[in-house]
Amino acid sequence: MKLDQPETTAPEDAQARRAIAPVICYPVDSLPQPPLALYRAAREAATKVDEVLVPARDAATFSVPAGQFFRITSVEGPQVGDLNLWNASDLSERFYSGKTRALHGTHLSTSDRMWTSHPNLRPMATIIHDTLDWYGFDDFGGSVHDVIGTRCDPYTHNLLSGGQYHQCCHSNLTRALADHLGCTPAEAEPHVHDVLNVFMCTGFTRDTGQYFMKASPVRPGDYLEFFAEIDLLGALSACPGGDCSSEHSSDEAACYPLLVEVFAPQEGALIGWEPPMRSGYDGSHGR
Repeated sequence: MKLDQPETTAPEDAQARRAIAPVICYPVDSLPQPPLALYRAAREAATKVDEVLVPARDAATFSVPAGQFFRITSVEGPQVGDLNLWNASDLSERFYSGKTRALHGTHLSTSDRMWTSHPNLRPMATIIHDTLDWYGFDDFGGSVHDVIGTRCDPYTHNLLSGGQYHQCCHSNLTRALADHLGCTPAEAEPHVHDVLNVFMCTGFTRDTGQYFMKASPVRPGDYLEFFAEIDLLGALSACPGGDCSSEHSSDEAACYPLLVEVFAPQEGALIGWEPPMRSGYDGSHGR
């Protein structure tokens, strides 16, 4: 038997309540700014030391020591990538998309940082260059490089469509991490986490508030470049949605590889820089 639904009549002061001005949850005026000039000067003379080509509809891992740079490039066609980052020596310290979103907004670009999970909460990578920075926000409210979506995964795919699709970014990242660690997918899976959606163009619909995607503006040669603040292990999935213009997970979408390159600065190029400290909170939680 259905219970009677409570009335939803708006109160007399509804319009006044809606008109209350918002307040920024986390004012960032006191947040230390990254030394972009130092990073960029060091990057100019840096030497390429490694590269990994991530196959279409698959994922691969890569490593970046603290003080080095890495670049993610679209090399053959418009392609979105899902990025996970961990502390290379402690996988429990990983990218915290929610807090990164709270500090920097729904989409990241130049000078924004990727922050690590509690109890560490420190910058792990800083974006130093973004060739899609020109895009800004379009008339639909869409922008590039989001931290609002999670990652396409086989569980949601099964829930909405049925079947057993294994090329979702979650599964791709799981397999890549398992191969790197030499363990089973079941052991690796708990370390896979919410991503930075590199090159993906997304937003929220203004009428229903639903997460949307649209064709990425990325083209071959576009890239997103980072400075590694700590020793990093990364995993990148070339999303089976391709440029995400029509389907999120599909064997039909045109998909392309993504290139990850790592660059080491010359000795002495980062004088004055030190890896960030872990959070200064004492961890007592009032006890």
